[in-house]
Amino acid sequence: MQVDAVYENARLVTGDTALAVLHGRIVALGDDARELSARRRVDLGGGFVAPGFHDAHNHMAWFGMGLDDVPLSDCRSVDEVYAAVARRAAELPAGSWVVGSGYDQNKLAGGEHPDRHGLDRAAPGKLVRLKHTSGHMTLVNSAVLDLLDLANVPVGGDVVRSADGLPTGLLREQAQLLLRPLTYPTPLESVVRGLDRASRQYLSEGITSVQEAGIGGGLVGETPAELAAYQLARERGVLRVRSTVMVAASVLHDLPDGAGFGLDLGLRTGLGDEWLRVGPMKLFADGSLIGRTCAMHEPFDGEPDNRGYFQVPEDELTRTIRRAHDAGWQIATHAIGDRAVTVVLDAYEAALAATPRADHRHRIEHCAVLPPAELTRLASLGLIASPQGRFVNELGDGMRAALGESRVPWCYRLRSVLDAGCVLPASSDRPVVDGAPLLGLADMVHRRTSTGAPFSVEEALTPAEALRAYTYGSAYATFAEGYLGTLEPGKLADFVVLSADPLSTVEDAKVLGTAVGGELLYEAS
Repeated sequence: MQVDAVYENARLVTGDTALAVLHGRIVALGDDARELSARRRVDLGGGFVAPGFHDAHNHMAWFGMGLDDVPLSDCRSVDEVYAAVARRAAELPAGSWVVGSGYDQNKLAGGEHPDRHGLDRAAPGKLVRLKHTSGHMTLVNSAVLDLLDLANVPVGGDVVRSADGLPTGLLREQAQLLLRPLTYPTPLESVVRGLDRASRQYLSEGITSVQEAGIGGGLVGETPAELAAYQLARERGVLRVRSTVMVAASVLHDLPDGAGFGLDLGLRTGLGDEWLRVGPMKLFADGSLIGRTCAMHEPFDGEPDNRGYFQVPEDELTRTIRRAHDAGWQIATHAIGDRAVTVVLDAYEAALAATPRADHRHRIEHCAVLPPAELTRLASLGLIASPQGRFVNELGDGMRAALGESRVPWCYRLRSVLDAGCVLPASSDRPVVDGAPLLGLADMVHRRTSTGAPFSVEEALTPAEALRAYTYGSAYATFAEGYLGTLEPGKLADFVVLSADPLSTVEDAKVLGTAVGGELLYEAS
């Protein structure tokens, strides 16, 4: 048999030194691979080869389109935010939008948000919209506020007001939907361009598969025709990583002829192929931990009157989960606060009791504040927790400030989830944080904040466990472990070539190459 390619002189995570590819799949490893006739033989120079990284919760279109925004993640004061906005505003004609992203009030001196008055001074005659790094808040200037229907704030959100009762410009959670008449829908070509730019970067970081955490509607959807943008990107060859898309719950509806709760034509989880698939229904239960809007049993530290809130009424949340479960959907529910986790577990438990279903793989996205009793229940129900290891580094100091020291051990748990018998995926929630998997692997192992402070280090993983989460665990979370996540004959030849073994020196590893379907789509210069 002649194969398409043999990759040799490598150190595979399996212990082998060669890998053979035919029609995009692995057909042999080690000596069996080296002995095959091949159209191409590729010397990997002793590089370490692992399965391609798989980000189980990211926002690729949002990230790619945001590359044009004013970058604010490095700002350390409100004045730096205003200065960055002013520089961009000076380049634009009157009436233009100035869009920035990535600011975090926890990293700004004084811990306060910028406000509309500062934005007015920085960008006179412009429309300003700044996206908080969490995605759960947006700050606008007075010119934008004047265009919004502030008398009709959606349930599950609020317009923050100052002591004098006037809006500060900060729109939290569902209140961000007030901007929709001005910004929605995003043109399909803009989404395609975002997917193109994002997936180029993903390949350079060793990512070969992603799960897009919400399309078509809700807070994170760009357009009702968002799946069409993914199809266009694939047809044009610019969707460079395999993509599973989660569909926003708000676009599901009752179908005729007893077809249940879903999309037109009866579409639901599982439709598609190895490049582009429909995944879970994505549902938001609550908000943000660093933004102090997630639903908590007890108040945030230093704010005795603030326990956060739900983005939808609890009974509606329960009803939506039940309907989607009965219709055969896999469900991925965003729940960050411990009260939100409790309510979501209640809803899953009730749905499974009423309509038992084997291997449902329902998920809790983030599952950020997870008390011990709820961890036990999560495992007993066969649920998947989908936390983000990188959050501990970039957001850990803000999370500690919100929770107080006593609740930090419950926050973004990894070790406990594995020890409870659950399969653990890995993800970034990019662009909330830097989504490079090698950074995420290091943080899953070290559990330290950006200031160097330890953060529930008892939840740390071994390097091998972290790598398995970022490969097999993420594939399992989307029913793809049959063809992704490990290097073995029969599976897709998606792999990353690293300069060092991440099982021993993850901090020193760099991406040398990334292959999808056996083709090296990225090679470091």
